[in-house]
Amino acid sequence: MDLWLFMRGVVIGFSLAAPVGPIGVLTIRRTLAHGRLTGFVSGLGTATADALYGLIGALGLTSLTTVLTSQSGWLGLIGGGFLIYLGLRTFRARPAALDGGSAEQSTTGLLSAYFSALGLTLTNPATILAFAVIFAGLNADVAATSATAAVIVVGGVFVGSAAWWLVLSTITGWLRGRLTPTALVWVNRISGIVILAFGVVALVRGV
Repeated sequence: MDLWLFMRGVVIGFSLAAPVGPIGVLTIRRTLAHGRLTGFVSGLGTATADALYGLIGALGLTSLTTVLTSQSGWLGLIGGGFLIYLGLRTFRARPAALDGGSAEQSTTGLLSAYFSALGLTLTNPATILAFAVIFAGLNADVAATSATAAVIVVGGVFVGSAAWWLVLSTITGWLRGRLTPTALVWVNRISGIVILAFGVVALVRGV
């Protein structure tokens, strides 16, 4: 039973992380610019947020879920504003290879990558709604057992989400060494435009 709940969590985490959205684009760009470690750490920030929302859903905290969904507009505005900032910053960024910098960031850079992805995912209304809907169907199974079962499911969500980001950063890191500096410049520009577009959409929805 515990293994079954864990695997369900893994499937949920992987499935919700896999669709390419603003975090996916940001992770790809960070991997190309700074290496697979930075990209994977960004993904871990998203996986952490997924686990937090999964915990809320798995424990059946409907009142907290209601509060979060009722504030989805404000959260969308905050997340959208941050995406616009990141989009503009990404568009204007110079590839690390052109700046003569190290391929891998410092500890400070890794922490920044982690917490920025964590914050973006936490303020994404789609993430809140997705977990609220999915765990509404699981609550009968999870709540009927114990809080331990909820933790097992959430552990699976984290592992599934982290697995996707590991796959994405690994594949992108493999491609990184095959791109020229000029190509990396265009990666920054295209990624910046895409992230900026996601931010504008989030602002419009928030309003």
